[in-house]
Amino acid sequence: MIQSSVSITVRDVKKTFGAMTALDGVTLEFASGTMHGIIGSEGAGKTTLMRIILGLLKPTAGTVEFRRNTVRMDFEEIRPGVAYMPQSQSLYPDLSVAEHLDFFSALYGLPDDVYKKRREDLLRITRLEGFADRPAGKLSGGMYKKLGLMCALLRSPDVMLLDEPTTGVDPISRREFWELIYTLLDQGILVLITTAYMDEAERCGKVHLMENGRVVAEGDPRRLLEQERVRNFDELFLSRSRHA
Repeated sequence: MIQSSVSITVRDVKKTFGAMTALDGVTLEFASGTMHGIIGSEGAGKTTLMRIILGLLKPTAGTVEFRRNTVRMDFEEIRPGVAYMPQSQSLYPDLSVAEHLDFFSALYGLPDDVYKKRREDLLRITRLEGFADRPAGKLSGGMYKKLGLMCALLRSPDVMLLDEPTTGVDPISRREFWELIYTLLDQGILVLITTAYMDEAERCGKVHLMENGRVVAEGDPRRLLEQERVRNFDELFLSRSRHA
């Protein structure tokens, strides 16, 4: 089922913390049905940007605009359709996978029939059917991340914000996690994902490279590499950051 079309515009956003500038005039367009990768090293401003989009931080200057099917909306109108997976998950180690899903279903107020179907679908696509009774504290790093994503996806969001979801995850689990994220695009969901892994940039539909609170390059991953005549995003990032 196709979700309603939600887009986000970040315009001239600045954020300072005392004398430190975390974001310096950032302007970005995020379209529905697209996986947007916000790529940059630690301290680039990725998490600050995501928290401003979510309304957890107020920008020092600039605006964030939300539109549903081209109609401008306040964030409070969009909020029920926004799911967020923070960098540090706060799951309950003593609760099982199934108990987490039950808890978040009750939190979101899902009808029993809707919850049952989504539960079955999520357990299947995450390949966690055989681990439903395992406590979160005894899951592997990759499984733990998948559980966090499942809890966020229960509400069937229009927008999914993932803050460095693959950090600290082994290569095989990283690949499986990306395969899971790709399934969201078939539903027309707007996906924003931050990562410090340059190799993950090529997995995105559109990338936005950030350094020191500024956007230093953005566009289709393959076209960017071709235009800059570089082999990978490590080389592109170094080239652009020198001139930022």
